[in-house]
Amino acid sequence: MANKLNIYLFRHDQTTYNRDKRFTGLHNPPLTALGKKQAKILANKLKNKEFQVAFQTKLNRSKQTLKQVLKFHPECKKIIIDNRIIERNYGTLNGTLHEDYIKKHSLDEFNRIHRDFSASPPKGESFKQVEKRVSSFIKDLKDLMIKNKVNVAISAHGNSIRLFRKIMEKASIKQTCSWTIRFDKIYHYRIKI
Repeated sequence: MANKLNIYLFRHDQTTYNRDKRFTGLHNPPLTALGKKQAKILANKLKNKEFQVAFQTKLNRSKQTLKQVLKFHPECKKIIIDNRIIERNYGTLNGTLHEDYIKKHSLDEFNRIHRDFSASPPKGESFKQVEKRVSSFIKDLKDLMIKNKVNVAISAHGNSIRLFRKIMEKASIKQTCSWTIRFDKIYHYRIKI
C-alpha cells in the first residue's frame, strides 16, 4: 500500500465566454469546439493516472471536461458534486464583456476587481472569500482521501484552482494573484497517509 495519495486538479476547458472574454462566474456557457478538443487532450494526459473518486461542480463546463477524462477511468466509481470549488461569483458582472467594463471604468479598475485579493465585483466574491470555501473543501477532501485511501480527480474552475494552489503550495497573495490558470495544466498534489 502506498504511503501517499494523489490529487489531480484541472481546470475545465474553453467555453464560449472564455473565448469572448466575458466574466463567466456562475453563468453556464458550453464548451467551444476548441474546449472539447482541449478536454480530450487533458483526458489523454490523465489516462495513465489512477483515481477512485472525482469531483465536479454543478456547472456544465466542469461536468463536460470531467466526462472526457472519465472515459479512461473505469476504476472511478464515485462522482461528487461540490460547489465549494465552483468559479468565483462576479455578481452583476457575470456574463458581461471585459472590454465593456474597461471602457466604462478603466483598465486599472478592471485589474483591481479582476486580480486584487480583497476586491469584490459588485455583489460578487473576492479571492479572499473564495479562499474560505476552498479551504473548507480541502479539509474535507483530505479527510475523505485518508479515511477511504483513494486518489481523486477534480474538475474545477480557474479562480477556485487559484485559491486551491495558494493553500496547497503555501503561496503568497502576490503570487496567487499573478497566476494564469491554464486549460491544459494538471496540478498534482500528494497527501501523506
